Amino acid sequence: MEKELTQGPVMKTMLLFAIPMILGDLLQQCYNIADTLIVGKFLGVEALAAVGSAFSLMTFVTSILLGLAMGSGTVFSIRFGQGDKDGLKEAVLASFTLLAVITVILNLLIFLGLDWIILFLRTPESLKGLMKEYLSVIFAGMAAIFLYNFFSSLLRSLGNSVVPLVFLAVSALLNIGLDLLFVAVLDCGVAGAAQATVISQYVSGIGIALYTLRAFPRLFRRKDGIRLRFSRIREIASFSSLTCLQQSVMNFGILTVQGLVNSFGTTVMAAFAAAVKIDAFAYLPVQDFGNAFSIFTAQNFGAKKQDRIRKGIRVAVLTSFSFSLLVSALVFSFAAPLMSLFLDAKETAVIAEGVRYLRIEGAFYCLIGGLFLLYGLYRALGQPGMSVVLTIVSLGTRVGLAYLLSAIPAVGVVGIWWAVPIGWFLADALGVGYYLLRPAKALSQREYRS
Repeated sequence: MEKELTQGPVMKTMLLFAIPMILGDLLQQCYNIADTLIVGKFLGVEALAAVGSAFSLMTFVTSILLGLAMGSGTVFSIRFGQGDKDGLKEAVLASFTLLAVITVILNLLIFLGLDWIILFLRTPESLKGLMKEYLSVIFAGMAAIFLYNFFSSLLRSLGNSVVPLVFLAVSALLNIGLDLLFVAVLDCGVAGAAQATVISQYVSGIGIALYTLRAFPRLFRRKDGIRLRFSRIREIASFSSLTCLQQSVMNFGILTVQGLVNSFGTTVMAAFAAAVKIDAFAYLPVQDFGNAFSIFTAQNFGAKKQDRIRKGIRVAVLTSFSFSLLVSALVFSFAAPLMSLFLDAKETAVIAEGVRYLRIEGAFYCLIGGLFLLYGLYRALGQPGMSVVLTIVSLGTRVGLAYLLSAIPAVGVVGIWWAVPIGWFLADALGVGYYLLRPAKALSQREYRS
């Protein structure tokens, strides 16, 4: 099933396309939340701290593949909007080859450098064994992550956001069931939680690959003149590399902050591990809405419908801002019960620190919602470099202020929490200012030809 986003009412078209993406990624978060919740309840605070710290590393590494897939998806969307079928086929082949090679390289580098990575994260001595045990298993799922992200980006670029949701729903339910089996019943420890996630990832990755090959055989059928061209690989690489850089910079900044958090000890580590899952779950809908908005914009950019893009911007800003305010109110009000889902009630110090984090972050979700729209807009308009700039401003501010403020005895760890919304605000101001000052150039800077 394909769907052109260049026709129909803007708000209805965008929302119908975005909702399955939002639901799908909310389910994907269930992978990590199930690990965190079950590990915290059944294995204790130290295991929770180890898994939470490992999650930051896993997010950073997978962000490289995600960025490449997102960049490729934008090229797919533009080709689809142009009606360039042969160009789309060659882009698909080039992207798959590039991502497969990078996946193999990343896996080798990670397993060879695992001890150094754990040291870089400033992991307490008591947690190093647990963290290595978890990471040794979880990174075996890299190939599955590649398959799922590549094929879901391809389907979404064709306007199909429902099928990725279906595979994630099955995978998320399987993950939760296996987590309970391996951790609560078979007592396999943190390795069991990782095994549950990896098995579930392969179900979704292989499943969506087989579906796409069967549903869209014309995209993969051999045809005279269609082959792996270096020019297509270069096109995908040049476009996706900036999106990949943006995703990697964003998550490397978070990884750097994780190292700082770890220096404050197990209590803060455990609080951060639980709170960051809630935080990510809360603003994930606006992140996915930004990605849906990007695909909408890319298809219309390929079809040269600038007025529709401008209307889409207005609709997207209103929708994202309204949703963010609602979620902010909910997270602020229910921060303590949400933290209690992950921890035993007697862990009062951990819960209190997590509540403080959530009430600072949760008040400013409208800022991160705006930033995701700006990332999507500039990526779709062929200016991913601007997304990188915004990410550097946001993360650079976050990391710099986190280290600066947390070093002040009267501020301490709270400085890490406040650095985040300040970074969001500065990046939003720059992104909006650039667009308002140069709107015509923003909508016409780059042409895409076969």
